[in-house]
Parts: sequence; C-alpha cells; structure tokens
Amino acid sequence: MADNFKAIVYPVKDLAASKALFTALLGAAPDQDAPYYVGWSIDGQDIGLNPQGFDQGMTGPVPYVNVVDLKARLEALVAAGASVLQEPTPVGPGLHIATVKDADGNVIGLRGSGA
Repeated sequence: MADNFKAIVYPVKDLAASKALFTALLGAAPDQDAPYYVGWSIDGQDIGLNPQGFDQGMTGPVPYVNVVDLKARLEALVAAGASVLQEPTPVGPGLHIATVKDADGNVIGLRGSGA
C-alpha cells in the first residue's frame, strides 16, 4: 500500500438518502453496503458514507491517506504538531484507520494495514 490519498469519507445523517444521492452522482451502485458504512470504488478512488461520522466528531468530508506504517506515520504527525482525534481502529480485514487534526483544524485520515 503506497502513500497516497485513496479515500474520502463523508459524515451523513440520513444514510438511505445519502446513498441514493451518491448513487445518482457516481452512476453506480455501492460496492460496500452496510448499516455502518456505504462505499464505492470508482477508478481507484474510494468514496464512503459514515452514518456515525458526526457522532465521531467529523464536521465534513475527510480525506484518507494510505500509509505503509500507520503507527509510525501517526507518531510523526503528532511530533509535527497534529492532535489525534481517533486512535488506530480496525475497520476491516487487515485495515486500520486513524484521524488527526492539524493546527488549522483540518482533519486528515490515515489508512494502513496495522496498528
């Protein structure tokens, strides 16, 4: 997994309505469709809807960067001044995510194979 922006996740209040809107926008049915996450993979770009996003502190879309070493990258971001919003959390087979906030309040997500 190379370091790159791979996913954008949107917090949503009404998952069914948002799923219908994004299906119309993207012109395809979702690849992942669960009560806790709906997602598409379009030309290598992942787009997701998180119905718990606002409860988790998301205030808008969050870009996720694929990283090789999630723990090391998280530590480097904290050392550079970021604050951790979400510690590494498993979200699927072999996949963990974490989020940080930079000094300007921007949220950045990290995706990696382990914590």
